[in-house]
Amino acid sequence: MPMTSQLLRGLPRTKVLASSLLPCQQHHSQLAPITHRPASKRPSHVWLSQQHSRSYQTTSVLCSYILTPPQVNSILKANEYSFKVPEFDGKNVSSVMGFESNQLPANAPIEDRRSAATCLQTRGMLLGVFDGHAGCACAQALSERLFYYIAVSLLPHDSLCELEAAVEAGRALSPILQWHKHPNDYFSREAQNLYFNSLRTYWQELIDLTSPGEVPDTREALQSAFKRLDQDISLEAQVGDPNAYLHYWVLRVAFSGATACVAHVDGSDLFIANAGDARAVLGVQEEDGSFSALTLSNDHNAQNEDEVARIRGEHPPSERKTVIRQDRLLGLLMPFRAFGDVKFKWSIELQKRVLESGPDQLHENEHTKFIPPNYHTPPYLTAGPEITYHKLRPQDRFMVIGSDGLWETLHRQEVVRIVGEYLTGVHQRQPLKVGGYRVTLGQMQALLEERKARVSSAFEDQNSATHLMRHAVGNNEFGTVDHERLSKMLSLPEELARMYRDDITIIIAQFNPHVIGVQRQQGQS
Repeated sequence: MPMTSQLLRGLPRTKVLASSLLPCQQHHSQLAPITHRPASKRPSHVWLSQQHSRSYQTTSVLCSYILTPPQVNSILKANEYSFKVPEFDGKNVSSVMGFESNQLPANAPIEDRRSAATCLQTRGMLLGVFDGHAGCACAQALSERLFYYIAVSLLPHDSLCELEAAVEAGRALSPILQWHKHPNDYFSREAQNLYFNSLRTYWQELIDLTSPGEVPDTREALQSAFKRLDQDISLEAQVGDPNAYLHYWVLRVAFSGATACVAHVDGSDLFIANAGDARAVLGVQEEDGSFSALTLSNDHNAQNEDEVARIRGEHPPSERKTVIRQDRLLGLLMPFRAFGDVKFKWSIELQKRVLESGPDQLHENEHTKFIPPNYHTPPYLTAGPEITYHKLRPQDRFMVIGSDGLWETLHRQEVVRIVGEYLTGVHQRQPLKVGGYRVTLGQMQALLEERKARVSSAFEDQNSATHLMRHAVGNNEFGTVDHERLSKMLSLPEELARMYRDDITIIIAQFNPHVIGVQRQQGQS
């Protein structure tokens, strides 16, 4: 058995045709945001269109389709996935009881990706959300590769040496990850040898940089894995490949981009590595049974003053007014950290050289030929993550990792309340708020009856991520799921769906308070 397939054992074997990968193009950059989407701050992560804004009459479009509840459920549940951590001797010895995830596309095809895996040669579970822009290629590559880079970074020196010796001798390799993937979460088999060779070069360098008996620090391992994978994505695009399809693919990966938010959970130790504007939030159960939100990551965008100061500090004072314009990097890119996006990292000369030697298909993408304005001192963008650490406590009941499509529609406190009530079955009856709306007694009665009905049907979803997604898309101005609104949002044509919402990807991990309590006691003794 080839070494690649042994190390990457457990991957889905369905052959991915080139035609299924190539269409991952951006379909919405020419569209300006519309006023009927108040929750969204932008049309996309991707580069802001230089064309004039367009306006749309949307009311007639929204009223065109009404889906039945079964049809709505079919759409919402199409990509849901759940995993329960196995028990040993009737006991769950892991701090993670399991997780549930789901995705809802707005782009066609969806540009988000998700990954989940258990580390087999070290300890811990990895969970990640990857939000692509300018196509799905970079997010797809991250979903396949980043966890391997993290797992290798976490291996002690002696294990790395054993891994290299086995490959050198042609012996069978033990897998380092157990993947937990939905059938739609595919692997691009054509690129596996390329990916393996880059990964092997990385662990060979780690062997040279570490000493016998040395065990990696998790924080440093996450930093190293993120930065090295981004470097490899860049290098592979510069070198190219004799295979025409692979040459095109590595360039597509490098010229598109993706943000990444990854959690590594090992016992009561929770690390979050974040680059971009996906977000991780902890659901904490208070003594009265209610839930509060603890943010585990910071968004890397113009709303983050530290990020703005960091970027301005990395470039000359003469660029102070141009490096961030209209809340975008160089006036174009929303996230201030991302993988790929070599248009914001390479010199102009390198971009031209690589494109001139690249396949003709790449020239059809207008963004590859476009040099950002005021492009003087690259790189302007980094994939280096911000690492945060949290020591899990028994009251930390779950964690939500979501792409920004979720957080644009729901506040983190509302997200935590919805998930907490779903998981516990206990609903905190807050006073019904109608804001500044003028509501008659009849309308108020209808709202109260709707809330009562919503409580009784809360377990219509068997997946917490699906339940949260239902609220994210279907919530009305009073904070309740409106089936008519949900139906209309899900029935929008592809060319309009992206104008009202972004792709949404959600992973919800549920923690075991009993195991965490014991582990904390053992750590203190």
